[in-house]
Amino acid sequence: MNIGEVSAATGVSAKMIRYYEKIGLINAVNRSDAGYRQYTVQDQRMLAFIRRARELGFSLERIKTLIGLWEDTSRHSADVRQLARQYIGELDEDIAKLRSIRNELAYLADHCHGDNRPDCPIIERLAQGVDDFDVFPAVGMCAKVNMQVHRHRSLAVA
Repeated sequence: MNIGEVSAATGVSAKMIRYYEKIGLINAVNRSDAGYRQYTVQDQRMLAFIRRARELGFSLERIKTLIGLWEDTSRHSADVRQLARQYIGELDEDIAKLRSIRNELAYLADHCHGDNRPDCPIIERLAQGVDDFDVFPAVGMCAKVNMQVHRHRSLAVA
């Protein structure tokens, strides 16, 4: 099957399929005499595996590890479980950070008059400057503010 067909079958865009091949996440595929990529059923299964792993938010690096475990018939399920548990711990940390950010924003929104006055605690808070660590008065704790959401943890699938 060609790239369009395997893309439709797996839900992985042609652009991402080419990218996965470029970075070695999937093996280079055979090409037709006209130079078109030709995908096998095994390639389709691999792309579906990758798509499902991406939907769970696994990074490409972790997906490489998962593929290695999937292909290793002598693997230990404990290795897969450890990888999943480690990722769950990271997700819990991210959730805690996002809750702190949400609580701070809710606190500020609750204290904003929302009328025609120019003073606004939200703007005042943002104008205070940005440090790596910020005190969130709403939750009474210090929390590292990392607004760069880890793309590899995103549930969005390209």
